[in-house]
Amino acid sequence: MDVISNGTIFMIAIIVVALIFLGILLSFVPVMLWISALAAGVRISIFTLIGMRLRRVTPSRVVNPLIKAHKAGLGVTINQLESHYLAGGNVDRVVNALIAAHRANIELSFERCAAIDLAGRDVLEAVQMSVNPKVIETPFIAGVAMNGIEVKAKARITVRANIERLVGGAGEDTVVARVGEGVISTIGSSPSHTNVLENPELISQTVLAKGLDAGTAFEILSIDIADVDLGRNIGAELQTEQAEADKKIAQAKAEERRAMAVASEQEMKAKVEEMRAKVVEAEAEVPLAMAEALKSGNISVMEYMNYKNISADTDMRDSIGKMTDDKKDDQ
Repeated sequence: MDVISNGTIFMIAIIVVALIFLGILLSFVPVMLWISALAAGVRISIFTLIGMRLRRVTPSRVVNPLIKAHKAGLGVTINQLESHYLAGGNVDRVVNALIAAHRANIELSFERCAAIDLAGRDVLEAVQMSVNPKVIETPFIAGVAMNGIEVKAKARITVRANIERLVGGAGEDTVVARVGEGVISTIGSSPSHTNVLENPELISQTVLAKGLDAGTAFEILSIDIADVDLGRNIGAELQTEQAEADKKIAQAKAEERRAMAVASEQEMKAKVEEMRAKVVEAEAEVPLAMAEALKSGNISVMEYMNYKNISADTDMRDSIGKMTDDKKDDQ
């Protein structure tokens, strides 16, 4: 019994180890994926799948797109798909783009398709846009006509992807910016805003004739004006602001002249006060001069008395005149 038990246990252990080894082997070697490829008619060696594991490539990410490409009739090799995967590209999206281009009779090689994908562009969307053009709607673009009226226009740009220029070509933002520049230029060259309102198609015709898609990844098929609206009267606002500025300049100059006049008046008053001070000073010296003249005999006593009488008479007249002026002010 002990011998049979030990033999049974040994066999069970061997079976368990074999199952574990088989599980590890099947997890490392994608046998089911290999069988699926053979069933789809894709000849691929099991050692190739093991090599993908060793190169840290997920086999399903390469084999499944290869099966799709083979069924679509594309001559894509497993080495091309694996190299694109190792370069960081999206293999499934590249194969889908190649299938879409093949169905639409668009010439697109695997190398160009892979380059577009590695450049960061959605190559499948680009192929779909080549078949079905995309409409880009711009925001309201404001321009000012020659008569000063602001005109706002919204445009719809119908573009088709240019496969040849997807690598290195400018994107949608550049197209929108160029169209906006053309709209502003066309509105600005219009003599009046009424010309734009009456014939909005002139904007699209003028802008489309400028070849704005040069250097971009798109081909502009049409530019249609979706909406036109009037804005502010920029010309009138500028004239008003200019008039207000001229007014402020005139007021500043007038204030400058007034300040100069006030300064001149103050200067004249100062000169008058200075002259009065000199007169008072001179008058203070008169009695001294009179006394000196009396002593020296240049004037007689009678002449001096006459001078005093005249001075008293003058003071009396001044007093009477001041009293008369005060009464008139009271009345």
